[in-house]
Amino acid sequence: MVLVGVAVLVLLVALLGRGGSTKQLERRLDRMERKLDLLMHHLDVPQPGPTGPDLAVDQDVVNLARSGRKIEAIKRYRELTGAGLKEAKDAVERIQ
Repeated sequence: MVLVGVAVLVLLVALLGRGGSTKQLERRLDRMERKLDLLMHHLDVPQPGPTGPDLAVDQDVVNLARSGRKIEAIKRYRELTGAGLKEAKDAVERIQ
């Protein structure tokens, strides 16, 4: 697991060193997260943090989602769980 974290950190540093716009970096990071998620799934490595719709969600996330502040709810969910963007988006949409 530590090896995966180190690999992601090295890739982030390499991306930042290449320059480019913020949007480009965000798109590349999203692609890397998807690839890493697929690799972890293929290797049967458990995802960090709580996952699944039946686990309790932080009340901050629930309040943000139900008040229509979806993006903030997704950000907060990711901060709390370490989940990827898609997983966090799906979790917040289940709340609404």
